Amino acid sequence: MRQFLASKNLPVRVIRLVLGLALYGIAIALMIRGNIGASPWDVFAQGMSRTTGISFGLCTIIISGAVLLLWIPLKQWPGFGTIANALLVGVFADIGLALIPQAEQLALQCASFAGGLFLLAFATALYIGAGLGPGPRDGLMTGLVRVTGRPVWLIRTGIELSVVVIGFLLGGVVGAGTAAFALGVGPLTQLTLRWLRVDLHAKKPGAAMVDLPAPAAVPQAQP
Repeated sequence: MRQFLASKNLPVRVIRLVLGLALYGIAIALMIRGNIGASPWDVFAQGMSRTTGISFGLCTIIISGAVLLLWIPLKQWPGFGTIANALLVGVFADIGLALIPQAEQLALQCASFAGGLFLLAFATALYIGAGLGPGPRDGLMTGLVRVTGRPVWLIRTGIELSVVVIGFLLGGVVGAGTAAFALGVGPLTQLTLRWLRVDLHAKKPGAAMVDLPAPAAVPQAQP
């Protein structure tokens, strides 16, 4: 399976991209159904959905479109994967929300959120490894870093804090899950990137998929 996902052939990369985005949407739905908080951007979409009556997934698509408009003054150029991300994550999130019931007991809420967080990290590694363009939010961050010269942590923190405050004011759920996401998504994504052999330092976008060397075989001791 990992050898298949590591292929640099375009059809396989597209499959990897779509699979990653589908799992990403389902992961968001799992965390939302946990109802103990979600990622800052999902809190924003949830608050927008509760305020407008529009579905969560459609709100996610609208937000992605608005973020892409912010790419224009930053002179960022979307790739195929960027457009697919903007359109498909919200669709799959709505599908997940339609199929996954609301968790009522605390143990089930925590399990739903934790499962969603692990799945989201894996899905992130899948679609990033396709090498077909960053997501709208990632591109906004990198564009602001390039234009302002500010460090990544400052730009990322400023964006995340802004959207979570707006989402909370609109009625989104902020809770322990929001803090758990902030602390856990980075290490988990790094783990799954390594497991899927995705090299973020590859010079060519398509090469980001398989440039981590396979572990060397350990020689057997002679009797």
